[in-house]
Amino acid sequence: MTITVLLVDDHELIREGLRRALEREPDVEVIAEAASVAEGLAMGRKTEPSVAIVDLRLPDGNGLDVVRALRAQSADMGIVVLTMYAGDNQLFDALDAGASAFVPKSAPAEEIVAAARHAASSPHSFTSADLADAMKRRTSPQGPQLSPREREVLQLLADGLGVSQISRQLFISDSTTKTHISKLYDKLGAGNRAQALMTALRLGLLEARDDTP
Repeated sequence: MTITVLLVDDHELIREGLRRALEREPDVEVIAEAASVAEGLAMGRKTEPSVAIVDLRLPDGNGLDVVRALRAQSADMGIVVLTMYAGDNQLFDALDAGASAFVPKSAPAEEIVAAARHAASSPHSFTSADLADAMKRRTSPQGPQLSPREREVLQLLADGLGVSQISRQLFISDSTTKTHISKLYDKLGAGNRAQALMTALRLGLLEARDDTP
């Protein structure tokens, strides 16, 4: 049987790349595409695909809203969550929402195709390459242990604030803020803000938010 696929991602180039990778398979056909939550829900109802591949971050909301709605619509639809922010929190959120698979956008095309096949054949069985390690981290927390103040500074960095802005918001001096940031970088093994935020997301220390730069 042909595996029919709905792609939900607001980046046209990503959808094009996914479509080409999927349609190299003789039994896979992309039958619909959507660039938003609203379009994804509408196309899901209209086309009833075997598998929906859904990005977490969409311009009009969270991709998990699409996952929950599609799962409510069809118990047998395979749903693959595809995301740039592949942290533990995002993985477990996808599992809780009813997804069949969780794949980072950095994964090779073969892994995404394999996730789509799994979702089509076993929509109620969740799979992710990092699931076992994520479960270990959840039951036996490892990695950097951040103080409450360091967590505050980390979130403000994620919100795009600079040193002076963080200092004013937390009522501390610039030198104290710089000390907190330096300790954060050391604990996360990061050399700059971008590396620190990506590591924090991967370790589940930071939630991806729609307003996060």
